[in-house]
Amino acid sequence: MKLLRASALLLLALPTSLLAALPQGGSLALCTRSATLLACQDGKGGFYSVRSEGSVFYLRGYDFDSRRLWAQTNSRYGTLTFFTGLASDGEAWVGYSRRIGWTTVNRVSSSSGQRFNLHCSLIAGCR
Repeated sequence: MKLLRASALLLLALPTSLLAALPQGGSLALCTRSATLLACQDGKGGFYSVRSEGSVFYLRGYDFDSRRLWAQTNSRYGTLTFFTGLASDGEAWVGYSRRIGWTTVNRVSSSSGQRFNLHCSLIAGCR
């Protein structure tokens, strides 16, 4: 899984008010929202949706560039969120996200052998 796609998946765990403002491929995503569902389409033909049931979030999407369907489940326990995902080409990933004040520490491992840490701060951005 490429770092940009993985970080995009991690960002889906953010509050939905932030999601609507995230740029997708150079243009803003067009989103529609109900009480438990957020569905968006970017300018390139990709789409994703986020459905919530209590502290569990179900993500589904299609990445236009890679032509892959994907699904991810996030389970939140206080400041810690665990997630697992699967793409249509068989790639799987697992990880967690931990909020510490204004910073989020993310760790991801994929079945393709990639592993990375991503630290995101409201002030400094992601690195």
